[in-house]
Parts: sequence; C-alpha cells; structure tokens
Amino acid sequence: MSPFSKGIETAEVTLRWDPSPADAPPHDLDLIAATFGADAPQGPPVYLVHFDSRSPDGTITLTRDSETGQGFGNDEVLKLELDRLADSFTRVVVGVAIQQRHGRRVFREIAQPVVKISEGYTALAEEDLSAAAPDATAATVARFARDDSGNWRFQRGVRGFDTDPDQFTTAMGGD
Repeated sequence: MSPFSKGIETAEVTLRWDPSPADAPPHDLDLIAATFGADAPQGPPVYLVHFDSRSPDGTITLTRDSETGQGFGNDEVLKLELDRLADSFTRVVVGVAIQQRHGRRVFREIAQPVVKISEGYTALAEEDLSAAAPDATAATVARFARDDSGNWRFQRGVRGFDTDPDQFTTAMGGD
C-alpha cells in the first residue's frame, strides 16, 4: 500500500425498503458480499457474507438484517473493513437479492428499495433499485478493487440480474 495515497479503508453499505402492504406477503431483500482473490478475480467467490454469516476474519459483517423492511432507519447494514482484508483478496462485490419464497418479485414491485454506499460520513453512491434495475430480482451495487499500489478503490454502478439468490452469488464475480 502506498504511504501517501490512501484508498478506501472502511465502507458501509445500507439497504432500506418500505414494508409490503398488510394484505401481502413480506418482501425480504438481502445484502450479499462476495470476495475474490488474485488467482480468480472474476469468480467463484472465496467466501460470501450474507444473513446469518460473516467473513472468517471478521472484516465484513452484516450488522442488521430485516426480513420485512419494517422499522425505522436502515433495514440491512453491511460493514467492510477493506484495509484489514488479506493481501490475497483483490475484489469485493456487493449485491442485493430479493428472496423469492412468496413468488417471483422484481425491484419495481418493492416500494423504495434504496441502497447507499458510504465511507465514513462521505456518501459514495445512492441508488433506487426500482429505477436502476426495475425488472431484476438481484443486482450488484458496488465493487471495491485493489489498485496497483494495493489501495482499495470504489467502482460505482448497478447491474441487474434475473436469477434466484443462489445463482446470483455465482454470477456476481463476472460483474
């Protein structure tokens, strides 16, 4: 890592959405982080972080997980301590998947699905997934990659996928 040029050391990805109507099944959206090594930067992931899991070294954690979108504030919060990741990791891709257990749903059918990526108090990106990927069931929302000096850089962009959550996690590396 360059001693003079700092990259992103820690980042936070938050997701919020409005609950489904009272007479409808709940909408369950999930943040997912996939890590990739230098030997296979396009996949498969070395490991995934999602509900009920965290990275083996504790550098990526899901600190809040909602199955309904109810409550105040963020429904899902993913913290990434990129500066603590081993040098063997070169990419981290973050995505959002809609659980499909109550029938097929796409982002335009979810009220206000908004993802925000920040570094400290600095917002790096904010996207409304119902506009950015309206017909998708999952989307990659952030990519972090090491540059030539070993510093982490953020790559903005939303890419929608029409797939179930399990297949999405294998497709994330190609983004």
